[in-house]
Amino acid sequence: MSDGEQELGITESKQHSPGEWYAEVVRKAELADYAPMSGFIVTRPRGYALWEAIQERLDGWFKETGVENAYFPVFIPESYLQREKEVVEGFDPEVAWVTQGGHNQLEERLAVRPTSESIIAPYLSKWVRSHRDLPLRVNQWCSVVRWEATETKPFFRTKEFLWQEGHTAHRDEADAWDETMTRLEQYERVYEDVLAIPVLRGRKPEHDKFPGADTTTTVEALMPDGKSVQGGTSHYLGQHFAEAFDITYVDEDEEERVAHTTSWGLSWRALGALIMTHSDDQGLVLPPTVAPEQVVVVPIWQEENRKEVLEYGEELTAALREAGLRVEFDDRDERNPGFKFNEHELNGVPLRVEIGPHEVEDGEATLVHRPDGEKAVEDRAGIAETVEEHLETIYAKLYAAAEETLEENVRSASDRAELLGTIGRFGGYVRTPWCGDEECETAIKEEIAAEIVMVPLERDGEPEEDDCAICGEVATETAYFAKSY
Repeated sequence: MSDGEQELGITESKQHSPGEWYAEVVRKAELADYAPMSGFIVTRPRGYALWEAIQERLDGWFKETGVENAYFPVFIPESYLQREKEVVEGFDPEVAWVTQGGHNQLEERLAVRPTSESIIAPYLSKWVRSHRDLPLRVNQWCSVVRWEATETKPFFRTKEFLWQEGHTAHRDEADAWDETMTRLEQYERVYEDVLAIPVLRGRKPEHDKFPGADTTTTVEALMPDGKSVQGGTSHYLGQHFAEAFDITYVDEDEEERVAHTTSWGLSWRALGALIMTHSDDQGLVLPPTVAPEQVVVVPIWQEENRKEVLEYGEELTAALREAGLRVEFDDRDERNPGFKFNEHELNGVPLRVEIGPHEVEDGEATLVHRPDGEKAVEDRAGIAETVEEHLETIYAKLYAAAEETLEENVRSASDRAELLGTIGRFGGYVRTPWCGDEECETAIKEEIAAEIVMVPLERDGEPEEDDCAICGEVATETAYFAKSY
């Protein structure tokens, strides 16, 4: 085996060393590199293409529901942050500050945005005058910086990350809550219909809400290592920000009223969830919905039939491209078929089409599924429709595997020992009665590093007489505990 071929393979085990395995997949599948500054990454074209696939879907859905894109400065004056004390207190340890411009000391510190409520809200106030201006919906695709002192994990944990953040203003609570749920449903949709990852919907406990929010809703995705990923959050902010930034409007009765606002965001943490959920010890596994190349056609020839095989492969590739599929025709002379197979498996191409002299002679194509290696020999006639059916099957396989992982890893516990033992042994989600006191969560977190990742949006008929599994007091919530990224 050559050095190039040896370097190509994944050497770490997903089951036994998931952290090292994950980092190796990200690097060898050419998704990202580490930047010279600690905590930052360089996103390579194949990694950025995955983000663009998510962005394209979400952006279209946003616009269908009345959202317009805008862009606000990366810097926020300190005085703007100070107008909303809870935002400062919530993010202050993570805020990066600019104090000098060129050779001159700035008169006022500028925060590098950790989120943009404090720079966007003043402009919502400026743009909203009448009830006719409502609802007002803006979104921006941008990066934010949070100076966390945690170990870098590409896409999961970096000081700078890409995301979208939507900000809206509404006449009343009902309209703002509808907005909050619309965005949460779109986040659920992007995970389940685009990334092939089932999620749980809920809300964060009171002590873990977005600073200044009335309610923070979340979608949570379970990773194969038993940890939860906060997949996206949608916040009903109530009138808190509107009061702080004077977002008011004149209603139909000529009375001035305070607006209700929301904010909602999904970051490239979704890419981390995508990679972690589906990939394996051969490398990256991608659903066809987001894969930069959905299909790779690999011609396999000997010198005596080279011309016929390549021509057949080119014609088949053209038919697939004409149908709108993203196809690579890998006719490289310098690489043998085995190397090509391994490389495309590493890069996560969902479907491989093998073309050899037998396929040419019989008017067929051999199709190989990336997730499990399943092979099928199909007729050349109608190949585009056949390939599309196989891609749908591949998506269904990925979703079914992730769904099975989720369903098998939601467990219940009725007391502290059972809660700790279940998380310690199995990971995953442990559903338990909870009194609503943060101290009970802290007790579990200190012992086993698990936290409440969500509570149901509604109690789903849980019996009121439950006792809190941790302290024994009357339970008011059902909490989902998990270790998380």
